[in-house]
Amino acid sequence: MLDENLARIRAHRNNIHRYRRLLKTRLSQLERNFVERRLAEEKSALDALTAATFPVGFRAPAVSAEAMGVAR
Repeated sequence: MLDENLARIRAHRNNIHRYRRLLKTRLSQLERNFVERRLAEEKSALDALTAATFPVGFRAPAVSAEAMGVAR
């Protein structure tokens, strides 16, 4: 399952890079709109898949100014 999701993540990232490269070329407005829409869809799919594959969020613990040695 993890290998499958990693392959999907890689595919979405490759598509995102491809669409970004395409946007740097000369396109008609219709083509540009299509590529921009596909880019947004790929980013959204990548974000959702990444969140599902790696659900753990890491946060730094809150540290007080006194613990950091900062005088107020």
